[in-house]
Amino acid sequence: MTDIVNKLWGFCHTLRHDGVDYGDYIEQLTYLLFLKMAEERGATIPATCDWKTLKAKSGTALTDHYADILRKLREAGGLLADIFTQAVPRFNNPVNLKRIIAMIDEEDWSAMDVDVKGAAFEGLLEKAASEGKKGAGQYFTPRPLIQSICRVMKPDPRGRPEFKIADPACGTGGFLVCAYEWLVGETKGILDRAEAKRIKTKTYYGQDLVARPRRLALMNLFLHGVEPHIYLGDTIYEPDRGERYDVVLTNPPFGTKGANQAPDRDDFTIETSNKQLNFVQHVVGALKPGGRAAMVLPDNCLFEGKAGEVFELLMQDCNLHTVLRLPRGTFTPYSQGVKANVIFFQKGPPTAATWIFDARSNVPGITKKDRPLTDQHFAEFEKAYGKDPDGQARRKAGERFRSFDLAEIKQRGYKLDIGWIKDDSLEDGDELPEPQDLAADAIVELESVVDDLKEIVDLLEKEEGAGK
Repeated sequence: MTDIVNKLWGFCHTLRHDGVDYGDYIEQLTYLLFLKMAEERGATIPATCDWKTLKAKSGTALTDHYADILRKLREAGGLLADIFTQAVPRFNNPVNLKRIIAMIDEEDWSAMDVDVKGAAFEGLLEKAASEGKKGAGQYFTPRPLIQSICRVMKPDPRGRPEFKIADPACGTGGFLVCAYEWLVGETKGILDRAEAKRIKTKTYYGQDLVARPRRLALMNLFLHGVEPHIYLGDTIYEPDRGERYDVVLTNPPFGTKGANQAPDRDDFTIETSNKQLNFVQHVVGALKPGGRAAMVLPDNCLFEGKAGEVFELLMQDCNLHTVLRLPRGTFTPYSQGVKANVIFFQKGPPTAATWIFDARSNVPGITKKDRPLTDQHFAEFEKAYGKDPDGQARRKAGERFRSFDLAEIKQRGYKLDIGWIKDDSLEDGDELPEPQDLAADAIVELESVVDDLKEIVDLLEKEEGAGK
């Protein structure tokens, strides 16, 4: 995949001279990759809009036909129209368009054992980020982590007509795609025809703030034969849609960008501008009774600001049964220095105790080349979690897995930054984080301080207004 991304990225420099910027180039690639993979997978595309008709053209007939394809798909209705909303061609030179079609046609994309279109998109955004270009604000949840979460959460819609799976910050659809792939693996792809249709059309839901990742999510699921419901909009600043879900799997965006004030939501009990904590409140409200959720959260969300208030509320409404401390560098190369966790909870019974699994202490940090994230990083956790997706399997404490009852957590102000393993790697100079990782950690800390100051200012302004 790296070689392919380098090849595609190298051609981007040529296109810059043709007036195509990085963002436009990446977007055009998603259209072309979609058409190529639709042909490989036998997806239903209007006959005059398929890959064969496109690659058969050349010269001005090619650019005209490409523009016509995008227009027809915009007007096709249904999911295709949703995918190609506002899609317009950006290639002015037919020679360049012909070359990129030829490069894509050289590869058998469907034969690759990865979400290739999402991976290509990810790789290109990484390139843009490394060159200091705008448009790389998104980062992607690593596939091994998503797959591990799906294996323990078991998002199984079989036999439950109203069963819904959601990701309120879905990005390119990684969690939704893996949830469906998990089901296919469990069933060997064999489902009753009526149930298969219901699952593919009425089960998978998502939302994202940014149009391009949402488009990729729609494409990825379409190529899996799934017709998802993915909204474009701000999950936490827009009113609640009223939809309720059986399973929520999500990795809300890290950082404070765009979070300058608390959302005006009647269903949010705790007022805070912290995006991740607001996502926690949103997910609690979006779950059906008995529904379960897995959420990725950075370390600071477990203890800073109003974290204690939010988790106290969460533990009253849900059983927060498990916390997974992720290895350092899990989100390399996007957020190398950010330490993160996954919290698992079920709506309904209140929390009596929380089990914490430490997959971080005395574990070498993740690097892109030498120590990449793999399934093996989560094998011990999955065994400790047990076979019950609601976290109710009989569990056994171990070196990395401990239970803390509600009284202990309450004493800590409902803050979940609980550690008990001495991390020897932090005392080893050879194992210290890289300077950029330390800088990233510092940025996270500063952003948290800014959030707290904003809340203090807002409180003072409210008090001043009340006194007038």
